[in-house]
Amino acid sequence: MHWRRTDSAIPVSGQVSLRWLPLRLVSEILYGFQLRTAHSVRTVDQTLRRICDRARMLGLTTLQDWKVEDLHQTERAMIRAFQKVVSRIGATPETERRKDVWDLAIFGHSGILPFTEIRQPAFREAVKLWAANELGRRRGTRTHAVHSTVQSYLRGFALLSESLWLQRDNHGLDHTRLGRADIVDFSNRLGFLLQEGTISAWLRHGYTRQSRQILNWIRTSGTTRPGQPLDGLPGDFAITPEDLPDLPEDTEAGKDLPDEVMRQLCANLDLLEQSSTRETRVCVELLIDTGRRPDEAATLPWNCLAKDPDGTPVLLYNNYKANRPQRRLPIAKETAALITAQQERVRGKFPNTPVAELVLFPSTRANPEGRKPIGNIADVHRNLVDDLPEFLVPIGVHENGQPTIKMLAFDKSLIYPYTYRHTYAQRHADAGVAPDVLKVLMDHRLLSTTQGYYRVTEDRRRAAVERVIAMQFDRHGNRVWRKAQGLLESEHVRRAIGEVAVPYGVCQESSNVAAGGQSCPIRFRCVGCDHFRTDVSYLPDLQAHLSDLLRSCERLRSAFDADDWARSEAMPSEQEINRVKRLIERVKGDLDDLSVEERAQIEDAVANVRRGRPVTLGMPRRIGQPLPDVRPRRSA
Repeated sequence: MHWRRTDSAIPVSGQVSLRWLPLRLVSEILYGFQLRTAHSVRTVDQTLRRICDRARMLGLTTLQDWKVEDLHQTERAMIRAFQKVVSRIGATPETERRKDVWDLAIFGHSGILPFTEIRQPAFREAVKLWAANELGRRRGTRTHAVHSTVQSYLRGFALLSESLWLQRDNHGLDHTRLGRADIVDFSNRLGFLLQEGTISAWLRHGYTRQSRQILNWIRTSGTTRPGQPLDGLPGDFAITPEDLPDLPEDTEAGKDLPDEVMRQLCANLDLLEQSSTRETRVCVELLIDTGRRPDEAATLPWNCLAKDPDGTPVLLYNNYKANRPQRRLPIAKETAALITAQQERVRGKFPNTPVAELVLFPSTRANPEGRKPIGNIADVHRNLVDDLPEFLVPIGVHENGQPTIKMLAFDKSLIYPYTYRHTYAQRHADAGVAPDVLKVLMDHRLLSTTQGYYRVTEDRRRAAVERVIAMQFDRHGNRVWRKAQGLLESEHVRRAIGEVAVPYGVCQESSNVAAGGQSCPIRFRCVGCDHFRTDVSYLPDLQAHLSDLLRSCERLRSAFDADDWARSEAMPSEQEINRVKRLIERVKGDLDDLSVEERAQIEDAVANVRRGRPVTLGMPRRIGQPLPDVRPRRSA
């Protein structure tokens, strides 16, 4: 009888024997198997058979008693998945809140939330109340982001708990004896961890701010009232705004990617498809073209492409971070063609699934009907970047006290999917897109948030201005400022307040400056005004203006229905066209006279000046005129 109860049954393909297993264990295995099937997870019969045989041999009565460390990886993973779903039977948020480790699936999210690092029981219970309230406020489908955000708050408060444990005689267990000195000790400990390299300056600020928010919620929610977990917590045990450490200086390094890096990445996207899937490659291309957040692109629905009334394509996506569904983003026709090709591919792969339920980038695992999107692409993207040759970019350095440009290797750790969003913002800022328009493109609520995506530091902007201003020209094409190295502080101030941006240059006429560029008596015929100045950083604008002038001449000379006086007023003069041509030739001529090293320095300075320019004024756009196409070029 013992042999029959413990020995393995005769294996039959496609069958798993549950004989002689306790009824509870059978129910748990069947329940876990049903949930795996409902989530389109394939179960290998050999793996499940080995699990049942092992459980029969060990005489187990429930999966919860099984220590699986000595099993094979596939068996261990299946048993832990069964244990997880079984543990959720009958669980509710009310029952889960009594535990010290929460399963966030009970609250509609993913992951676990441990409170064990908060060592003082009273604080642990208070933070549980905060967490339950915070989880209820979190909306949207980004359940993994909810988990990481709330867990970050817990890590910050755990450091406060650790500070009390280490620096208090009673380990902070008596919260009624805490005070201002304990907050000072916490701030000093964070400073010590920063010096030791354990945390960064950003984490130091974040942990302090998050601990402050939890403490403020504890007081405002009544958790310090009589009968509550922190009854009697002193009022001076609080983190004030003055306790928040300064944020580190924000620089653009590692955010937007240099053009040299982008060209090499775009040229090697085929490698990404070879090492991963077509969906991953197209998703990365969409990140490059649209600047959306990685999870916004990865979870796009199949029918994410639409058109505006004028026929231009737009991308429909969900801004999960700000809980703003159904956002619209103008995109280039090439990007729309990329999406259309992917739609055809997905539709051909899942012809029986309704399009309303399909996703644009379906996962290749446990997804027989195409409803599940791909997961995080960061790992496969990192493998691609690490396998590519070094990215050489021009970097300004000093040799023997003299500035020079050298081709140095770009840090690959600074290339990850989210940097495409910064690069998207930088490309549009360099193309002259106004900040308020760029704010809409980035789907930010605050303009200050958008400015953080393409801002350069004042030191770099100042050095770039000094270099570019050495090649400043008047309306006749004469150099007007050659000694940039001797620029005085007063001249920097004068430059900031003594001129105003105008199309393809700046204006120094006092009344127009005072009016913010809106009081030009000659209606922006800048190349005919002696107050006009331009420099090498405006060369793309000058070239674009010349193209507009020539294009306008051709249209007006064609069969255009207008009165003669209107036609003559609108026709650009030959003098204006020749003046713009002369300016372009003069700027290009001076660039050609430079050495390769000097030209590289000027090009680097121009890039910094253009990205630091808050707005590039231009002639009024036509209603409905599309934004500049700044989509990076790459092979099909």
